[in-house]
Amino acid sequence: MENLLIVLPVLVFSIVLHEVAHGWVAYKQGDATAAMLGRLTLNPVPHIDPVGSLLLPAMLALTSTGMILGWAKPVPVNPRNFRNYKRGDILVSLAGVAVNFLLAFAFAIIWAASEWGFRLAPDMAGIWEGVAKMAEYGVFINFALMLFNLIPIPPLDGSHVFAYLLPPRLAVPYRQLGMRGMMVLFLLLFLGGFRFLAWPLGLLYGVAVQFRDLLV
Repeated sequence: MENLLIVLPVLVFSIVLHEVAHGWVAYKQGDATAAMLGRLTLNPVPHIDPVGSLLLPAMLALTSTGMILGWAKPVPVNPRNFRNYKRGDILVSLAGVAVNFLLAFAFAIIWAASEWGFRLAPDMAGIWEGVAKMAEYGVFINFALMLFNLIPIPPLDGSHVFAYLLPPRLAVPYRQLGMRGMMVLFLLLFLGGFRFLAWPLGLLYGVAVQFRDLLV
């Protein structure tokens, strides 16, 4: 339960920024759909999906699976409004994972700051310990979200980019996988827990730890 109280706010904050990034880049590419629907906000309420943002992460955090997965309501985007369809689609698709990458290193900086807090104000050790734990989870969660969303299975972000690498005769049915893609993702989750992400996740986490160590 203690871990859940730390993990859930970090996860919700991270997936909200992920979705806002999609909407903001879409707006810059000519599509104001998300802005008109009030989705370019850091207020988590319009973004929260009761199952993906709360129920599933809570269930996973309280079990021994070691995998925390969650999502927000997708930000509505109309690619037909992009000034350049292909460029806009790729940039919008990669915006969320780019934000998660940057957030991971932002949390690494906060993690380093907590170490300085221990040294400068040891009487507040309990607070610094909580900050350090939340920051460490922030690094891990954001790298996990980034790698998960890069999986080339529709409707994940990576599938939008991967589709452009396919010949048109394959790209069209690939994009139309839709809910069948979600079924594949849930099957992967409950059969293997996305263990194939463990190596790149460990590598990125190690880089972030080294970055934190440079700052302390």
